[in-house]
Amino acid sequence: MKIVVGSTNPSKVNAVKNNFEDADVVGIEVGSKVSSQPYSDEETFEGAVNRARECAKSSKGCLGIGLEGGVMELENELYLCNWGALVDEKENTFTASGARIPLPEEVANELQKGKELGDVMDGFAQRSGVSLNEGAIGVFTNEVVNRTEMFDHVVRLLKGQYEFYYMTKGN
Repeated sequence: MKIVVGSTNPSKVNAVKNNFEDADVVGIEVGSKVSSQPYSDEETFEGAVNRARECAKSSKGCLGIGLEGGVMELENELYLCNWGALVDEKENTFTASGARIPLPEEVANELQKGKELGDVMDGFAQRSGVSLNEGAIGVFTNEVVNRTEMFDHVVRLLKGQYEFYYMTKGN
């Protein structure tokens, strides 16, 4: 089985590799067709689905997986959010969301100025490449949960839905 992930970010690609150990997993850059900093649950969801669809079209008979991180507002607080989508060769689409934690006010304020979370996190954590490593989730959970683990959970939800569908449909 070949799986194409809509990103070359190691956190996202490794989350897929962790859950599809026997698959040929490759990450490619595809557009999300949403803003570079998704700012709602809906926009983050849409970005994941768009990435998965593009990946599924990229190679005959493959699965496409899109993983998108964003932020969403709830009761005047900004939360970290993430969505994933898996699209198969028949264009069946499976979706899942994962962890949500509130962001500190100083981070939220920078995002509201139009900055991207990855850039804000590098400044906040005083190191570079946070989005390629532990991610905001890692920083704000004291690395109890890192970005790969956050997406790992979403990929497990996608895989489980995909397997259930094909197990019950007999395809």
